[in-house]
Amino acid sequence: MRPVGGREMLGKVGHAALTLLSLLLLWQEAAAIEVPLDPKIQQDLKQPPTIIKQSVKDYIVDPRDNTIIIECEAKGNPVPKFSWRRNGRLFTIGKDPRVTMRKRSGTLEVGFRSGGRPEDYEGEYQCFASNDLGVALSNKILLRVSKAPLWPKEVLAPVPVTEGSPLVLPCNPPPGLPPPLIFWMDSNMTPILQDRRVSMGLNGDLYFANVLVQDAHSDYSCNARFNFTYTIQQKNPFNLKVQTSRKVAETPPSFLSPEGSGSSKMVLRDEQLLLECIAAGLPTPSIKWFKRGGDLPAQKVKFENFNKTLKILSVSEEDAGEYVCMADNRLGSIRHSIDVQVKAAPYWLDKPTNLVLAPEENGRLVCRANGNPKPNIQWLMNGEPINKITETPASANREVLGDTIMFRGVQIGSSAVYQCNASNQHGYLLANAFVSVLDMAPRMLGPKNQLIKVIMNNRTFLNCPFFGSPLPELRWFKNGQGSGLDGGQYRAHINGTLEIKRARKEDEGIYTCVANNMLGKAENQVQLEVKEPTRIIQAPTHQSVLRGSKASFHCKVVSDPSLPTKVTWTKDGERLDLGWRLKKDEESLTIPSVTENDEGIYTCTVKSEIDQDSASARLTVLEDAFLNPSVFSALPPDRPDPPIDLDLSDPSARSVRLTWIPGNERRSPVTEFLVQFEENHWEPGRWQDLSSFPGDLNSVILQLAPNVNYQFRVIAINSVGRSQPSQPSPRYKTTAAPPDAIPRDLRGWGSDKDNMEITWEPLRDLEKNGPNLQYNVWWRRKDSGDNWTNVTTSESKHVVRYTETYVPYEMKIQARNELGSGPESNIVIGYSGEDKPADSPTELRVSKVSSTRANIHWKPVDLSSVQGEFKEYRLYYWREASLVPGVVVSKEKMTTGFYTTVPEPSGILKDLVPYSKYKMFMVVANSRYESLPSNNVEFTTAEDVPDAPRFFRINRRSLDTLYLEWGKPLEPNGILVGYQLAYQRVNGSRLGPQQIETFRPNETDFVLRLPDRNARYKFNLSALTKVGKGEVYAEESPHFTNEENFTDATDVVELTDATLSPVFSPTPTPLPPTTIPPTTISITTPTPPPTPPPTPPPTTPPTTTTTTTTEATTPSTVPVLVTTKRVDQNVLVTPRREIWNLTVVPDSYYANVNWSHNFPADSKFVLEVTLDSNKTVTVEEVKQPPVNLKALIAGEKYHLRVYSQELNSVSSKSVTFKTKAAHIDQVDIATQGWFIGLMCAIALIILILLIVCFIKRSRGGKYPIRDKKDLPLDPVDQKDQDGSFDYHSDEDNKPLQGSQTSLDGNVKESDDSLVDYGEGGDGQFNEDGSFIGQYTVKKDKDETEGNESSEATSPVNAIYSLA
Repeated sequence: MRPVGGREMLGKVGHAALTLLSLLLLWQEAAAIEVPLDPKIQQDLKQPPTIIKQSVKDYIVDPRDNTIIIECEAKGNPVPKFSWRRNGRLFTIGKDPRVTMRKRSGTLEVGFRSGGRPEDYEGEYQCFASNDLGVALSNKILLRVSKAPLWPKEVLAPVPVTEGSPLVLPCNPPPGLPPPLIFWMDSNMTPILQDRRVSMGLNGDLYFANVLVQDAHSDYSCNARFNFTYTIQQKNPFNLKVQTSRKVAETPPSFLSPEGSGSSKMVLRDEQLLLECIAAGLPTPSIKWFKRGGDLPAQKVKFENFNKTLKILSVSEEDAGEYVCMADNRLGSIRHSIDVQVKAAPYWLDKPTNLVLAPEENGRLVCRANGNPKPNIQWLMNGEPINKITETPASANREVLGDTIMFRGVQIGSSAVYQCNASNQHGYLLANAFVSVLDMAPRMLGPKNQLIKVIMNNRTFLNCPFFGSPLPELRWFKNGQGSGLDGGQYRAHINGTLEIKRARKEDEGIYTCVANNMLGKAENQVQLEVKEPTRIIQAPTHQSVLRGSKASFHCKVVSDPSLPTKVTWTKDGERLDLGWRLKKDEESLTIPSVTENDEGIYTCTVKSEIDQDSASARLTVLEDAFLNPSVFSALPPDRPDPPIDLDLSDPSARSVRLTWIPGNERRSPVTEFLVQFEENHWEPGRWQDLSSFPGDLNSVILQLAPNVNYQFRVIAINSVGRSQPSQPSPRYKTTAAPPDAIPRDLRGWGSDKDNMEITWEPLRDLEKNGPNLQYNVWWRRKDSGDNWTNVTTSESKHVVRYTETYVPYEMKIQARNELGSGPESNIVIGYSGEDKPADSPTELRVSKVSSTRANIHWKPVDLSSVQGEFKEYRLYYWREASLVPGVVVSKEKMTTGFYTTVPEPSGILKDLVPYSKYKMFMVVANSRYESLPSNNVEFTTAEDVPDAPRFFRINRRSLDTLYLEWGKPLEPNGILVGYQLAYQRVNGSRLGPQQIETFRPNETDFVLRLPDRNARYKFNLSALTKVGKGEVYAEESPHFTNEENFTDATDVVELTDATLSPVFSPTPTPLPPTTIPPTTISITTPTPPPTPPPTPPPTTPPTTTTTTTTEATTPSTVPVLVTTKRVDQNVLVTPRREIWNLTVVPDSYYANVNWSHNFPADSKFVLEVTLDSNKTVTVEEVKQPPVNLKALIAGEKYHLRVYSQELNSVSSKSVTFKTKAAHIDQVDIATQGWFIGLMCAIALIILILLIVCFIKRSRGGKYPIRDKKDLPLDPVDQKDQDGSFDYHSDEDNKPLQGSQTSLDGNVKESDDSLVDYGEGGDGQFNEDGSFIGQYTVKKDKDETEGNESSEATSPVNAIYSLA
């Protein structure tokens, strides 16, 4: 451990703190402010100091230098001041005349021109840079002076040795700083020859595996070169005397270095590992290396010094293990094991970075480092240990949690520089990171009042770079009016850029961006001009002409009148020099007398300041012998003939040379040869592309895969197209080999809670390289230290069973076949299966509910209970009901996720519907499962302004009136209190005074009397709630140019699809193909034409209309050139691009769209969707069909068309469709108990009334018989004073129940009616059943027919008679 500034390290963090730390690693805080590099901002910005340059930690200097420079540079505002500490104490620079500090810098210069020794200044230095906002620290710089000591004087005795014996000549170089480079030489300064028998060890000693007679020399000298001081020190030479014998005995191997059967070696991560084994023996032993438990990493290991040294340049943890060197000769072998341990000085996992925050924002500094052993983390603030700093108000907002510092609600004055020191016994890391609390009013960073010119129908971006703290809110306005631009045609990005999806003429104007925060506001303006595109409408065509004749290329251009253009010509990509031969005018290039040098590709390029267009054509020069000028004017180029005589040569394991003879080019040079292959094992008969080669080659080397039986063919390509394929070559089979490829997409995942499926993508057929392909798969639990478990399989999946739930595993894979094994993959981390989360979120609640959003709070779960990868807290919510009576809503459940691990989580639920009742619950989710739901919560959103009216139609029913009709908003967002209609008269570009009408909620129409028949009005309609006025629906009254024909007052003029298409269709409808020569007719007519259909109100002054059809009566908004083939010209016609067969399969809220086209596969298209109710147009860029069109409204009518993004004029026909009605859970009233009870009660009452009615009839009603019996019969009913009817006249003539009334109102009497018995013995009965015939007289049938009541007998009449 290496402390910083001589202060103690922070103690170990407790277990509870570590647990909390693991949760806070993903704590969500406000994003730190990114300060722009604008010079004005940087000049005014207050920032703590930052170290930008410093000397290295281990600083070795040359004692011969006159000056020692210790660097320390820092930046900050105010400019930092510098101080130094030497060996932990304050270093007073002014007291030492040899030491000076550079101006505006902390760099020290120590001079020795006037005396002194560099050794006197050795020590540990540390630089401190400070200003009003904090203190930054440099690393500790250990300054040492290089040393090159002399070899100690010694007299070396002669070294006797027996022939065949081993020998070691020691070097023992003097210790230097840095260590010297060792080499052996003789007295002639010639290096000692080294080989398997004689070599130098890592320690500098010279080893002889066995001594030979010729080794006897007297000048074996060890040399030490000190690179820093450029000096060489030489040791006294050895005198080697070899004692010979008649017979030299052979000896088995033995190790000279290292000794014994085992040793150990410690190496630091990323350093160089050198392992050495030097053996003695006769014959000279050979050295081999192994690694127990695995193979040596071939990509990293190098063998040096005749295989005696194993070298790994950059060691990693996976290189640890037991390495074995084996020395053997014919007498035996011997082994030595070296246990390699890989330790690591601290290295960064997450280095702390500077943090700029606004007041009241949250943030964090994270300092994560790893090492072996695990490094200790210490935090300092302004160079002082943070745990020893006196508490201040600012420290209350700061919390240290191990390797993380949390800041909550920072305040002005909390700025400081924090240091993180990570250290273990092998080294340390020090990082500075400042926390700057910044408050700054908004500032505009871009140029003022920019003028931007763009091309019509192109996507446009208006930039408005800004800065402020807190981060300002930016809004865009057009021409200084209206609300902020965002939505529909516009999209405001968070970086201040306004995107206009398709620029149109009406988008021209002055756009103002306004940035606001609590400290003020700033604004800037951008003027946008939309220009017509620069286009070539008559492009040059391919020509084949006779030598000596004239050739002309036409290039007719149209462009925006306000943009100057320049037309240039190039030949074969190089600018064309228009000399005396070539003639150029505005629309053509003429070559009077062509020669062979004129042949090539001519390109016409037209450029304006904002766009360009180009077109090319080939000129082919023909000889007289090829063509008779009297018969043909030219012979066009054609596809080339196929190559012939394919030949294979130069065969090797993975390549072969293919040679062919090119065919006839057919007047267009071959630009490319395509070589294809077919193999007869995996996919016989299928030809596949292998390689492409330039057209000037006919012999190439083909790179091939092993174990494939190939045959080849060649296709020639020129400007016209491809030739037919050549005849196939002879077959050529490559030899088998081990696999080269590593299986891709190695993954480990659990299909069940106690297993892990290891899957991978099998090698492709051409990657197998040989028969019997299999896969070696290894796995082990991560960080467990277990040995690898492996399996060999021919499948592409292996299941590891009986695992714990959701634990990480390390995996790797290797392909192998009968020829051997391929390379191993990198180690991949996989996880075993997941289980259902054990706990659920609790205490779900809401706060701060507005009209469209609500704050959500809940109590989190312990992450260990998730039993899998924690994905999110998933909130299910649905709209239970609308608080507006009569509005039926869909109760479809919606979800939103919150990824957070803080102790008190919260989130914001957005895009709610105002004035509605919602319900919700929450679960915690891993990758496969969800927990049980939390408690259910119910809440209501506040009332808000309503949506725009669903439709707004303007109909003209007479010459003097306009009939306005509108629909209620789809979402009233509250209780409607009425509608507001604002209208004003339009006279050209002038608007009259505005008039306002208000209506009750149930009024949805209005009749406007026109003071002038030719008057036109602009209308703005909006719905009202008590919150305020909703979205405005704007329309203008239709314009009538021939009102004399307006006779039918019932005719309705509506803003239909046809009348709206010029406004909402940004691209023209493609004209039909024609068979006449290309003709461009400019028709200048006043707008409007004599008898057009009703059109939308004009948004620009009257202009002329240009069309490119032969019918002068069809105006078009965009000129289109109809290209056809004339019979008197040889013209190469490009295939016509088309879009057809547009189909739509709608649902409630989406529609599946498909169409056919002949565009290239990578073409893009635009879907233009028009909502029929309010004519709102939306466009969406898509790629290839089919596509899914989303965000539709249920039960609405739409119009859809598709056009090309590149060729806007190519469009499909418009298709009209209607989405399905929304699925709404309605209650069946017929099954409700209260409704059944009510119906039963009504039926019972009716039954009782019918019974009473029949009883009345049978008794004759209430009447005084005695007073009326002698009066004559009246033709109609008479009513007594007491309210009862007299039944003596008509009641007897009415039919009984069951009789029927004829069509003319007369009653058909029943056969058994008692009406015929007016008097007589068996007539009628009184109320008590006695006979009452004596009081009535019998009437004739003719008499009664004239006096019958016109009412048919019915229960209702009976009820009325009882009233």
